[in-house]
Amino acid sequence: MSDTAPRPRRTALPYVLLVPAIAALLVALGYPLLRQVVLSFQDFGLAQQFGRPPEWIGLDNYRELVTDPYLWRVTLRSLVFCLVNAVATMAVGVGLALLMRHMARSVRILLQTGLLLAWAMPVVASLTVWEWLFDTQYGVINYLLTQMGFDFEGHSWLLRPLSFFFVATVIVVWMSVPFVAFTVYAALTQVPEDLLEAAEIDGASAWSRLRHIILPSVRPVLLVVGLLQIIWDLRVFSQIYILQKAGGSTHDTNLLGTYIYRLGIGGGEFGMAAAVAMFMLVLTVVLTSPYVRAMLKQEGEA
Repeated sequence: MSDTAPRPRRTALPYVLLVPAIAALLVALGYPLLRQVVLSFQDFGLAQQFGRPPEWIGLDNYRELVTDPYLWRVTLRSLVFCLVNAVATMAVGVGLALLMRHMARSVRILLQTGLLLAWAMPVVASLTVWEWLFDTQYGVINYLLTQMGFDFEGHSWLLRPLSFFFVATVIVVWMSVPFVAFTVYAALTQVPEDLLEAAEIDGASAWSRLRHIILPSVRPVLLVVGLLQIIWDLRVFSQIYILQKAGGSTHDTNLLGTYIYRLGIGGGEFGMAAAVAMFMLVLTVVLTSPYVRAMLKQEGEA
């Protein structure tokens, strides 16, 4: 008799069960993406909104974009803003998660409640609060800085691009930190305490335990959170748009998200806006590909 075990019989049931989910994804994501690709090759403006058939112009939208210096300024501005916000959010979020491991239970619950409230607050409501905080005449920030001896009385934070993006960064990081802190803290609770105690008994310093035990243990979570953070910070829209409406210079503070909006909804150039959106999609893939490769490599090693 053969000692080999019988091979399990293959069945098509798992693949059949996946069909509804795949179909839903194709309808919800595939059709809008395909429509956007087609639109990027067309001259689609206000006239087409009133019934005139769109004109197929091929790569003309992309040629015009590539030769537009303003697009490259907006792209560079978006990349810098994205990377600064992602790094700041990850640093603050991971730092808070590490601190929560050493807090007393009551203090940790109080901090988590505050983070949860900040995360759950609607974007428009939170931006309204931040606008008042940085208000030129009645803002608390200007008042406190003036009381500390700095000349910030009547200072307008939104008129100059540098201070505008400082305010935007504060708001974006404040709204994003809770997700990072909660996710990383959940991962930290799974790090074996006996392993940390053994390392401490062997003389490993706190920095060595963090570098060689804690961070490698939560590395998959850090990769996923970092990937999501880069995607979110690159496509940020609401915070920039509302701050622009509050007094910021649109031309000098546009990011890719607001630039696409103003091309399409504001200027009626929907074909051009679709081309910029495709460019933004390619840029997102390029930025996130190292993270994806690192996650796939780690999964293969595991």
